[in-house]
Amino acid sequence: MISLHQARKVFGGRCAVEGLDLEVARGEIFGLLGHNGAGKSTAIGMMLGQVWPTSGAVRVGGYEVTTHRHQALRRVGAIFESPVFYDYLSGWANLEILSHYTAPTSQARLREVIDWVGLTGREKGKVRTYSHGMRARLALAQALLPQPELLILDEPSDGLDPEGIHEMRLTIIRLQRELGLTILLSSHLLNEVEQLCTRIAVLNRGRKVFEGTLAEAVRQKDWVRLRTSDFAAAAKVLAELGLITEHRDERLVAPAAGVGPDALVRALVAREFPIFEIAPEARTLENFYLELMKDKQP
Repeated sequence: MISLHQARKVFGGRCAVEGLDLEVARGEIFGLLGHNGAGKSTAIGMMLGQVWPTSGAVRVGGYEVTTHRHQALRRVGAIFESPVFYDYLSGWANLEILSHYTAPTSQARLREVIDWVGLTGREKGKVRTYSHGMRARLALAQALLPQPELLILDEPSDGLDPEGIHEMRLTIIRLQRELGLTILLSSHLLNEVEQLCTRIAVLNRGRKVFEGTLAEAVRQKDWVRLRTSDFAAAAKVLAELGLITEHRDERLVAPAAGVGPDALVRALVAREFPIFEIAPEARTLENFYLELMKDKQP
């Protein structure tokens, strides 16, 4: 559905995106991650035809965006950067006006998207009376107007409270499952990405530093969390006995092949180390992301 090949964008003397290869398959929810200034917005802008690549190819729905923009974007909906509405008009009137920017939209379609995002009963209220969560839902309704096959959502949960984040997550899942949409999601909320996406890509300083499944991202060696009276001394003993291969962060040890936590406990207790805690360490997307960013620092 989305294919970038060696996409590059230079603003003045600054390279915002460098040699980006990216593939988003039809029907998946794909996460695009990176710190502020990593190149996410520039990459999305190129996909939406709002930013022209300096070089490389950007294809959406099988069409090259730079040469066949209309065909590439005719079935694409997007929440990009900060959606702007006419506050003095109703949600319904805003959608009517905004629909003219894409294609004529029937009253039935307007009612349908309003129902999809959960604004039924509030669509006639003025937007200035809407909560932040309702504005987010209106933005999503706007993105659904062209009956898209692809949704590009840039920080759709930004500024929402926990209840709003939860509701937005359920809505995104329902859109993908029931309408078969392909969804590209850019977010700083790593927990949301972890619950929504099957594959991710991570950008850092304009370059892709990871692309793969969430399972690949959180896969790791079998670290064990160890709390004792003197971690450094305990780790030294375990290493000398050949029971661990390495340790880090003053709390984690990596057991040697075939060595279980029980063997570590027996060895340490025999040498009079008190064991306050020993447990397998689960790796999260946040752990992976922070480690990846740290590893890529100059």
